[in-house]
Amino acid sequence: MEHEFQSHTFEPIFNGKSKILILGTFPSVKSRENNFYYGHPQNRFWSVLAEILKTETPCSIVEKKKMLLENKIAIWDVVGSCEISNSSDMSIKNVVPNDISVILENSNIKTVYANGKTAEKLYNKYLLKETEKEIIPLPSTSPANAAFSKERLVKAWEIIKEDLEK
Repeated sequence: MEHEFQSHTFEPIFNGKSKILILGTFPSVKSRENNFYYGHPQNRFWSVLAEILKTETPCSIVEKKKMLLENKIAIWDVVGSCEISNSSDMSIKNVVPNDISVILENSNIKTVYANGKTAEKLYNKYLLKETEKEIIPLPSTSPANAAFSKERLVKAWEIIKEDLEK
């Protein structure tokens, strides 16, 4: 597989009221095509969050942003640019991390979560020393994580709801 240099092309979603930050690794090919997070139709991110938050699964980018901001959730990715083969997190190399201080300094983030083990690993390698905030790993909502059914994902991701209610 050939690696291609890619840069993250869309902004983080957050506001001053955001309490939790969910970090992915880097946008998939489908997400880059759609110019928004978790754009692969089989990625369960939006449906899992909607179930936890007891709301309809958002379809449009406007609805997705609204759901996040109304529930005090910020999202972004650890990687700002890298070499990657298609959408494979395992192929990521030559990482330039995003500067997440823009979120941390302009919001009320109490907890940082990783959407998958690779996001956790990259955060710990590139951002932990600078942020001094531990990251809580959650199982990936990617369709590549076939070991986790949607029900298992919802159960694991429930911690977010508990955190938001504190």
